[in-house]
Amino acid sequence: MAKKKSRAVLPPGPVMVDVAGLTLTREEKERLRHPLVGGVILFARNFSDRRQLAELTRQIHKARKERLLIAVDHEGGRVQRFREDGFTPLPPMRALGEAWDRDPLAAMRQATEAGYVLAAELRACGVDLSFTPVLDLDYGVSKVIGNRAFHRDPRVVAMLSRALIQGLALAGMAACGKHFPGHGFVQADSHHEIPVDPRPLARILEEDAAPYAWLGDAVLPSVMPAHVIYPKVDKHPAGFSRRWVQDILRKRLGYDGVVFSDDLTMEGASVAGDILARARAALGAGCDMVLVCNRPDLADELLARLDTEHPAASVERIRRLMPRFEAPDWDTLQSESRYQHARRLQSQIVSG
Repeated sequence: MAKKKSRAVLPPGPVMVDVAGLTLTREEKERLRHPLVGGVILFARNFSDRRQLAELTRQIHKARKERLLIAVDHEGGRVQRFREDGFTPLPPMRALGEAWDRDPLAAMRQATEAGYVLAAELRACGVDLSFTPVLDLDYGVSKVIGNRAFHRDPRVVAMLSRALIQGLALAGMAACGKHFPGHGFVQADSHHEIPVDPRPLARILEEDAAPYAWLGDAVLPSVMPAHVIYPKVDKHPAGFSRRWVQDILRKRLGYDGVVFSDDLTMEGASVAGDILARARAALGAGCDMVLVCNRPDLADELLARLDTEHPAASVERIRRLMPRFEAPDWDTLQSESRYQHARRLQSQIVSG
């Protein structure tokens, strides 16, 4: 009898990739076994129903003996990748900010319940991490942030995000704050343009970056820098800037969580050069993991060309993002009174 082929025993690498469809292709299975891969990000195209999603995440987790981190952008409002087959419609974060203006303590309870529903449903389908919450301030000008932001006041943003993070943690999920140090002040969308924020460092630290300083890595275990240039601080976008990541985030703010790059295929990342130059710039600045989305050709090019040692500290930070306990399956989750109450509350917020 032929011996069963064993899975590679590899630590998580510094590259997060995506997959094209509802199941893994042979080429994608090979890509996930590459030593430089450390995670997979999912999109709406990867979802048809809960059963299919659970099987896809099972296949991804099975690809390596040490499971790859599976992530998704699932915030609520218009950024919610999975919307059908029982997934609860979640409110935009601005709705929680408006609730704060009416009743701060009730708004914090609502935020916690929103985080719990978000994480519990994702984890029941095998997803490990959502790139949430958005910590950008609501200046009313950003085309891409809009109602994804909680509030204009950084204190309110910090309190509501802390409450939402508590809800995520109740379901066993870590959090990722974005987009450090702040994307809300600029109008341009970094998916399609290269935003420039002309403000001085002191102003940014006093307002936009304040929630990151107040929360810290004990509450917020990962962050994602913005593809925004702050020329009075550095000529490079924040995610490619040693000054922002190393000097300000790590040293000045004392942050020791995971730093993800934003998607390296976005227009805001183009200033760094080709895909290899972008990855080198982000990792050189101090990012622990870089994202390459919607371009499998560029992902393969990067995996073939990138020659790097993943620092042990980065590996351990990424491992800390993995869920600490087993999640109930979907049917078991539906019977839990905590979940039922939290879900009813989301329906009231969305409809009201």
